[in-house]
Amino acid sequence: MTNFPISSSTLSASHLGDFIQQKYGLSHAVSCQLFRTGINHSYIVSDGEQKYVFRVYSFNWRSAEEIGEELRLLDLLKKNGVSVSYPIQDQKNNYIQYIPAPEGLRYAVLFSFADGKKLRKLSSEMLYTIGLLIGSIHKLTLGKRLKRTTYNANKLTTDPYLFISKYFSEELEEMQFIKQIGPFISTVFEQTKAEELRTGILHLDIWNDNMHIQENGTITIFDFDFCGNGWLLHDIAYFMTQLFHAEADKTVYESKLIAFFEGYESVCPISEEEKRLLPYSGLSSWIFYLGVQARRFDNWSNFFFTEIHLQRFVGMIKAWLDYYKIEVPLEQ
Repeated sequence: MTNFPISSSTLSASHLGDFIQQKYGLSHAVSCQLFRTGINHSYIVSDGEQKYVFRVYSFNWRSAEEIGEELRLLDLLKKNGVSVSYPIQDQKNNYIQYIPAPEGLRYAVLFSFADGKKLRKLSSEMLYTIGLLIGSIHKLTLGKRLKRTTYNANKLTTDPYLFISKYFSEELEEMQFIKQIGPFISTVFEQTKAEELRTGILHLDIWNDNMHIQENGTITIFDFDFCGNGWLLHDIAYFMTQLFHAEADKTVYESKLIAFFEGYESVCPISEEEKRLLPYSGLSSWIFYLGVQARRFDNWSNFFFTEIHLQRFVGMIKAWLDYYKIEVPLEQ
């Protein structure tokens, strides 16, 4: 009897523990526990007092070359003293593992464990440090490129709409609204003073869920799965949207944003043109990640990706637009 084809599997943590012990030469006391399934699957690996994170990339999500470029970026940051979770080589000096999962070949990488914990509410002092850390990343990646996607208006808004439209009727008011954002953002981006915009390598997913904070104030950023090329301001704008969503009191939001920018600009100055574009970039990032949710419907977002979620998400976008006084011209 032939096994029925599958699209996604969850690999056995105990068997991965044996696999990791052999590949990396860890002790026989090593343990492996599933931490999270989602866009990729993460496992916590413990060997005595030493901890790691083993990321198993989802099937057909990233190519080996794309992952290699992510690791190349992390190696650059680690060598320059930036606090990031970095990849660990196995006994044969390989970073990427190839796992013949039931659905097909999946890639996996062992990363250092970021000490500390996630915090939803961030103090102004923490915001200053986060700004400084992102600025340090941008200072190192300024003018550099990866063999990965370049984030432009199409990648951030037009393509995501096509993914979203597979799950929601284009007659919905929310879908008609999202559809108009693509041409609007394209026009805004085309009319920029390009010479005043810094380009380089982006993380594009820096928020509180992708950083750990220790009691001594040390902050470590991880999960560079969405890294790519583009205007560096996109990283800043995305972080702003997350802070905006987390802080209901916009007076507090503004004060914390000031601390963030003070930290960032202590390392990298931001041009006036970049500052002008931040709200528009933030708008595009909302659409981009709604598109990511659509792309990963089969093995991540299906339990929450509903019309109610769409309405709530568009409500957050409109709150952002209202706050920054952005008017998206809508076709009648």
